[in-house]
Amino acid sequence: MPTLLHIDSSADTTSSTSRELTGLFARTWLAAGTDRAVVYRDLHAEPVPHLSNAGLHYAPRLRVEGEAPSPAAEALQNELITEIAAADVVVVGVPMYNWSIPSSLKAWIDHIHVLGTTAPFDTPDQPFAGKPVVLISSRGLTYGPGTKDEGLDHTIPPLVKTLEGSLGMKVDVVTADLTLVGRIAALDPLTEQATAGAQATRARIVQLAQAEF
Repeated sequence: MPTLLHIDSSADTTSSTSRELTGLFARTWLAAGTDRAVVYRDLHAEPVPHLSNAGLHYAPRLRVEGEAPSPAAEALQNELITEIAAADVVVVGVPMYNWSIPSSLKAWIDHIHVLGTTAPFDTPDQPFAGKPVVLISSRGLTYGPGTKDEGLDHTIPPLVKTLEGSLGMKVDVVTADLTLVGRIAALDPLTEQATAGAQATRARIVQLAQAEF
């Protein structure tokens, strides 16, 4: 059965743009085929703890003396890795918090990026290689080429480096910009741009969700 792993990380549970858009992806993906399933993980509602032991960075065979994660910590790490392994496609909501990602999402990344298990180290193995992952990032302003804040996006580049560069996953990125329009009066002149951008973002998400993964 084709399976989507749907991950949200926004602390806003009522009006989050990233939650709305990952939901759009999930609904569209479900409707695009038959006998499909979605596994949902809300990293805000049920946070993954930060790493409790440095040994969780490494496959057990690579740990040194003193690196001894608890059985419970290892079980959680294995559960998170298994969720990705069992999924045919992954969608992740990535709101920008202080020019970076929510700490809840970083904790998840730290659990699933494991040298010698999911990332190459002493072997070339990449068990997630080629697996599609769609990153949907919401940001209050704009950070693309030519904008005054170009280069200040520290959300997507590190995730692409980790998920694609290290784990070998096939990453697609969709950004929802100017989400602060309507909240901050000084941004009112950008309303038309924000509206057009939101429409283009939704169209791109639908296109990706309907693709043959």
